[in-house]
Amino acid sequence: MRAVTWQGHRNVSVETVPDPVIKDPTDAIIKITSSGLCGSDLHLYETLGPFMTPGDIVGHEPFGVVVEVGAGVQNIAVDDRVAVPFQIACGHCWMCDRGLHTQCETTQVRETGKGAALFGYSKLYGAVDGAQAEYLRVPHADFGPIKVPEGPPDDRFLFLSDVLPTAWQAVEYAEVPDDGILLVLGLGPIGDMAARIGLHRGHRVIGVDLVEERLARAAERGAETIDLREVDDVAEEVRSRTSGRGADSVVDAVGMEAHGSPVATIAQRATTLMPKGMAAALMQRTGVDRMAALYTAFDAVRRGGTISLSGVYGGQSDPLPMMTLFDKQLTLRMGQANVRRWVPDILPLLEEGDPLGTEGFATHHLSLEDAPKAYADFQSKSEGTVKVVFRP
Repeated sequence: MRAVTWQGHRNVSVETVPDPVIKDPTDAIIKITSSGLCGSDLHLYETLGPFMTPGDIVGHEPFGVVVEVGAGVQNIAVDDRVAVPFQIACGHCWMCDRGLHTQCETTQVRETGKGAALFGYSKLYGAVDGAQAEYLRVPHADFGPIKVPEGPPDDRFLFLSDVLPTAWQAVEYAEVPDDGILLVLGLGPIGDMAARIGLHRGHRVIGVDLVEERLARAAERGAETIDLREVDDVAEEVRSRTSGRGADSVVDAVGMEAHGSPVATIAQRATTLMPKGMAAALMQRTGVDRMAALYTAFDAVRRGGTISLSGVYGGQSDPLPMMTLFDKQLTLRMGQANVRRWVPDILPLLEEGDPLGTEGFATHHLSLEDAPKAYADFQSKSEGTVKVVFRP
């Protein structure tokens, strides 16, 4: 089969690799019909190379048709259409029983001290083959895959694999009051969808970005916007719009590669020049994140407010302004989305209509062979690239 493979810093290529096969009774094989390119994939492309091996198959947003199931899989059958959560969870351990599927005790990657295994996301998370491919082996398919109705196009349900539950959890964790103001930092796919969910729930939403196309998309849905290119101090601008207090809740949808963090940017780039073992050790022991978005969140949220982190951070010893956090009495919530926890809330919105605009959410539908250019355009935010969906 053909698959997108990681080959080095800012280097992916499409290669012919062996077809996946059933290994365990709870496996399934999915023929991929759509697979998303996620902002988290750019972390592999740009900063997390020390944990990658040339030839790793990337991608963690799968949607497709079941072509084979193991003897232990009863919940899905051949020819079913399914979205597959980006994390691999058993569904029955102590953590899964509490809705913490990204902490699944069955698939935790204990060798690296991480939570549940993820598709296509480096040896930190189990070195499992990813979903930007023609076929995908799905472990624990007796729990993970989400069966969806026939009829509506892939994009209506594809985003159940990651974008929708990640944005939904981000807004849930933000604990926006009924009459509250939600500030979303970063209007890439997750931030854009978090803004849509906030608006759907009736909140006032302010979105921040510096890419014209992203700002326009959010404004079209009804969000207020702040263009980073036009303001010197985002937090002060937010306070000017919120009676001087700041936002009730903030979603940081940017993460480790925020603009405005020159020292950390240099540190991240330095790791790409080091031997892998040295670079991996540095990233696991020191602070190499670009923290500008997070510091903006601390400044822009009101006293007693909540900050929800959905953007990925990878530094182990990043400095935090603890005096400010304590003095402002802030609440922080964070983590990878527990996909299956939120499906019962989200799926009815997709079955009854499309209030979040999923069918028009992707800006580009491309073949796998276009992956190298798609990654480059997404990383540089060029060609209007906000959300790419590959169709093998």
